[in-house]
Amino acid sequence: MPDKPNTAFALPDHRVLALEGPDAARFAHAQFMSDVAGLGDGHWQWSGWLTPKGRVVALFALLRFDAQRLWLLLPDADPEALAAQLRRFVFRSKLAISPRPDLVASGVFAPLAADAAAATPGRSAIAMRGTDAVELDFGGDGGARTLRIAPAAAGNGTGDDVAGITGTAAWRAFDLAHGLPRLDAAQADRWTPQQLSLDRLRAYSVKKGCYPGQEIVARTHFLGQAKRGLRLLVAPGPVAAGAGLSDAAGASAGEVACAAPLADGRSFLIQVVAPLDSPAEAFVLHGQPTSPRPFEGGLARPA
Repeated sequence: MPDKPNTAFALPDHRVLALEGPDAARFAHAQFMSDVAGLGDGHWQWSGWLTPKGRVVALFALLRFDAQRLWLLLPDADPEALAAQLRRFVFRSKLAISPRPDLVASGVFAPLAADAAAATPGRSAIAMRGTDAVELDFGGDGGARTLRIAPAAAGNGTGDDVAGITGTAAWRAFDLAHGLPRLDAAQADRWTPQQLSLDRLRAYSVKKGCYPGQEIVARTHFLGQAKRGLRLLVAPGPVAAGAGLSDAAGASAGEVACAAPLADGRSFLIQVVAPLDSPAEAFVLHGQPTSPRPFEGGLARPA
């Protein structure tokens, strides 16, 4: 738990892409890997957009205000680039896909305000805090977190230090610890949902019908062909996404998908895509052994 749990800090790597219009929910359901039609108004879930070959282009929190208004909260992807890609599939659908640079995100390691939690039962509920201002319960078994989205003029935190590292770094480490990959541009289009173990977050559906990449996702699921998945490790020093791991014998054993510094200032928490049958203690990075760590639960939504 951070030393200053009630201090809000900016999350500049989290940005909003809005889908609005009579066909917004229908379009999202047909394009994204989660069951948007089954998500209730006023709730949110993890989701993503895939290539036709089933690789993850972007991961995001999908907020459904109603059938005509949805937001994608993008923790890493460029909203302008994603909007341009999605517009190619609008055809005759009636909706606008618009980045919202006027909205900024901030985080705090604290629960939703008591009045907001009472008014919005359920951990996937969207707590409305004013016009275009919302709060989301982003907590898990590792502790409480609240993410806020509000117009930039409202002021959303300063990036204060928490537990010896910046708030954004602490937030990222919490994501990784709870099984949410943080994919930079070089990691986009690389991994399937199963390779990122996104079933842990209920981020994709194998039952809802067609969407880009659905055939690959469903075949892997129903034939039990997922041989690689996400593993959580602690590395003794700095590491970047894309770094390769080896086993004790020096053979290739996996690849780092994302990393975040820990509060001790020396070690890094890393998510790696590796064979599911590899012993957890077998991974070596840059000639140094790594330490396995179990994933925390409780970040899946709806919940």
